[in-house]
This record gives sequence, structure tokens and C-alpha cells, in this order.
Amino acid sequence: MKITGNSRRTFLKSALAGSAVLYFPQSVLGREGAVSPNEKIVLGGIGIRSRGTYVLNCFLPEKEVRFAAIADVRKDRRLAVKELAEKTQGTNDVAMYRDFRELLDRRDIDAVLIATGDRWHAHASIYAARAGKDVYSEKPCAISIDLCNKLAETMRQCGTVFQGGTQRRSVWNFQYACALAQSGKLGKIHTVHASIYYMNQRTDWLPAQPIPDREELDWDLWLGPAPWRPFNMAYCNGAWRGFDDFDSGARHLDWGAHTVDLCQWALGMDGTMPVRYWAEGDRAYAEYENGVKLVMRPNGWLGLGTCPIRLEGTDGWVETGDTGRMVVSSAPLYSTEKTIAGTNAKTHVRNFLDCVPTRQQPVCNAEVIRSSHIACHASALSWLLKRELKMDPQTATFLNDDEANRLRYRASREPWMV
Repeated sequence: MKITGNSRRTFLKSALAGSAVLYFPQSVLGREGAVSPNEKIVLGGIGIRSRGTYVLNCFLPEKEVRFAAIADVRKDRRLAVKELAEKTQGTNDVAMYRDFRELLDRRDIDAVLIATGDRWHAHASIYAARAGKDVYSEKPCAISIDLCNKLAETMRQCGTVFQGGTQRRSVWNFQYACALAQSGKLGKIHTVHASIYYMNQRTDWLPAQPIPDREELDWDLWLGPAPWRPFNMAYCNGAWRGFDDFDSGARHLDWGAHTVDLCQWALGMDGTMPVRYWAEGDRAYAEYENGVKLVMRPNGWLGLGTCPIRLEGTDGWVETGDTGRMVVSSAPLYSTEKTIAGTNAKTHVRNFLDCVPTRQQPVCNAEVIRSSHIACHASALSWLLKRELKMDPQTATFLNDDEANRLRYRASREPWMV
């Protein structure tokens, strides 16, 4: 599904003709000897570790991509990414930065891959967009309802091509399942199921350890907008997950960012969200204005791999997951023999790269992410508050619940307010 837009040339002309003063990278304009984006997209990386390395390996083989710089608070990661990119590209000119703002200051960089921890995704994306860069950001793209709104608004104002890393919209079996729901072959859809982790929330601190030298690991910059706490290396090695200061919505978005997004797509609900949320035990529920029920659950699946979804209608159902296998209620619903295991992000990256020169918006653009992520956050808040919440989907505000509305926001440490 594509949202059509102006070509890059038309976009630039209309933007430059307006009253706003916008910054565009020199490579976009083809000036000062820079290579035209029709030939090369100059890419920078921000916070590249395990998942980021996988996605970067999807970018590097693409013929129009030149990876030019890595920004990371960890020296070992800067060196590792530089070595990987230079070996793949056959170059020796990948620059390294501790502070991502120095990377964003480079006028030759067209786009950035953001694969930091969750606490940084929205802030880094907003900084990048304001610096004139297009953005591919890992999910969840924002850790509060407020940041979901600010992310989408900033991408709109800056004319940014934004792709959220919820790559399952670009994976064939999930596309097939959602197409079945949209085609009417399942009848009228009444219930959709999205897999999530077991929800929890941690607010404790790990034991304090000596803070490393800033050039080896910049702890203050690692924390970024998150509240201060004592250093512990385990956070930096991935143990930040589950801690409320760093993670998203009681871990609801770890898988829900993918699976709720797919359910929204199957229902044609991009741009809106459920109006009612509640939780029972380890399951969360939501209901759309048209009465369709969204069930978010960690268990009871058919064993088709991680991140499964199930779509149920009056005439049939379909369930699929990351193995690429699919189970349907009747054979005629499944008419292809194609099976691809795993959740390859290459097609998702390709969609982003195709949109950079055309200025079209990718399949998981900021407006799509806004609605699916807010649905996850609202569901998590109903679980945390242990009560039903009702939401106005137009304003993404809760009805008659001041506490829930306050929790739509997270404070950011100075100087990282956006």
C-alpha cells in the first residue's frame, strides 16, 4: 500500500517557493560535487548494535547506498560498524562520532538508520528530521502517546520520508493474511488477535558500577532523555528491556508494535485506533467504534512462530507467524505454495530506499506508526491502571480520566526536550 506524493524535484520546488526556510542535504540538491540521490543515498547510522547490524546489512548491499558515518556512545560499537561497512563497501572512509548531533550536522548525509534503545527512537528521529535527513527507525518508534504525536507532526512538517521498523508489513505471509481480511473472503471481520509479551513493569535500579571513560562509553548520552540512574553495564548490553524508564508500555510494544499494526492494517484502520481498552489477567482487549474486537495475548497460539496474528470473520479465519506458515479455516482461502521462513527486512528497507528519491511515504510511515503505537500505549495504560479506558481516536485523549491523560506524557531530561 503506497501513499502517493510529489516527486523529489516537485517537492523541492514547491518547498523552496514557499515562505518556510527548509534545509536539504547537498546530495539532494546535487550541489558542490555531491552525487545525485538518483545514484547514491548517503546513509548514517545511530546506535547500531545487534538488531541495528542486521538492518544495516540489509542496506549495505543496495547499489544506491553509501554508508558514510556511524554515531554511537560506545567506542567498541563505532569501531565494529566502521569495520563492517568498510569491508562490505570496499572503502576506508566511514567516519565515527560519539555524539549523533555531529553526524546530523554533516550536509552530505541524506538519511539515517536509528537502532538505539527505545528511549532514543523518537528524539533521534525528530532531531534527524529537523536536520533535513530521511529516517528509518527501529520500533517502537516512540515510548509515549505524546511522542507518537510529536513524531508524526515533525515528519509531516519537515517533509521527511520516515519508515518505522515494523517490517512485517513487508513480509509476504502477513501481507497475504491481511489481504484475505480486506478481500471479504473471511466474511465480516469481528475479532482480530495480536500476540504480545507477558506484560510487566520494572522501576528498580541495578547496582551501581564505576562509570567508564566518556570516550569508551558515554553514560550520560546513553541515558539521553531518560531519567538519570547509576551506571550498570548490563543496561548497555540489552538488560534495559523491561525497565519502565527505558522500555515501552509495560513491554506491550515489543511485539505489539508489529502485531497490533498488522491488525490495524487488516481492518483498514490506519489513521485511527480503538475507542475502548481493558485488561483481564495476562490479556488485553480493545474495541473499535464499529464493534470489532482486538485481543492482545501472549499465549494460545498455533505454533506458527513468533509475532503471530489471527484474523476472524463470519466466513472463516486465518492465523500466521514468523515461520511463514499459515493456517486457514478452509483450504480455498489459501491458494499459494510460496513459503519463506523468517522476517527478512530487505523488502522493508527496499521500500524505504524507493521512497527517498520519489518523496512517497513508505508502508510504515509516521502516521501509520502513530495510530498503531498509540493503540498499544493506550492498552498498556489500561493494564497499568487496572481499569477500562475510553479514548477519542481523533485527539488520542482519554475520556473523563485525568490520570490516564497525564500518563500520555513522559518527561525528558535536559537538554533533550522535543
